[in-house]
Amino acid sequence: MMLTMLNASQASFFSLAAYLDSGLFRYLCFLVVVCLYVLILGCNVLLIVVICVNRTLHEPMYMFLCSLFVNELYGSTGLFPSLLIQTLSDLHTISAPLCLLQVFIVHSYGAVEFLSLAVMSYDRYLAICHPLQYNSRMTTTKIFWLIAVSWLYPSCAMFVSLSLISPLKLCGNSINKVYCDMHSVVKLACSDTALINIYGLCATFSTILAALLIILYTYTKIFVVCFSGSSQTRQRAVSTCTPHLASILNFSIAGSFEVSQSRFNMSFLPNVLRIFLSLYFLTVKDRMTELVKIKVK
Repeated sequence: MMLTMLNASQASFFSLAAYLDSGLFRYLCFLVVVCLYVLILGCNVLLIVVICVNRTLHEPMYMFLCSLFVNELYGSTGLFPSLLIQTLSDLHTISAPLCLLQVFIVHSYGAVEFLSLAVMSYDRYLAICHPLQYNSRMTTTKIFWLIAVSWLYPSCAMFVSLSLISPLKLCGNSINKVYCDMHSVVKLACSDTALINIYGLCATFSTILAALLIILYTYTKIFVVCFSGSSQTRQRAVSTCTPHLASILNFSIAGSFEVSQSRFNMSFLPNVLRIFLSLYFLTVKDRMTELVKIKVK
């Protein structure tokens, strides 16, 4: 055991075991991934530039959308370059520092995304339930702090997580996924990881719980106003909130599967399906155009 721990602690790479031996089919996969990555980069950069350049779009909802688009670039860049390299590689390995960097990006991306959607639900709540007070309550300073908190809290939580993971003695280096995630690395540890697991669960569920409470509260208030208001109010609320609700539902389903796959044995599902759903969590982009429709009409 001591020899195993010594060898594992000196390992400089991880093996990503979920990749399939696809032969020449890998080149088609590579082309598809390249096209998807270029599309994601192009769309998000274009939307960010349009919002920044056009002064008429310097409104709270657009600022929150801009934060979402930046997060899309951040999360996609944490996945796609590695995915492209691994698709063409015969040995699906990743260096330990790059693996931990990917862990940081993937997990913080998910938390920022969920918190940003919660912040946007709060913005819709003020716009629909308190329209006369909207400008006074949604100030530039408040916008800055809401965006800052949605980014800083996940980043700080992940710094703590990595500080707990880095000293671990590992008894293996094989990760049964196409990218690195925190729990897959923790499961390789030889020592007791109860503290890390407890912290990880607390950090994950505190983020999810905080976001869900905000979303449930704000949309309860919005629905009350809709049912008690005029038909014009209901129409405005539906056109404004439906894309946002669809985005929350879409991301929640993808995120729930990814958390479940990390924590529980999902081997009863086909390997291809598990790979697809894992990538779906990081490549759900159809919601961006729907979110833009909240204001652009």
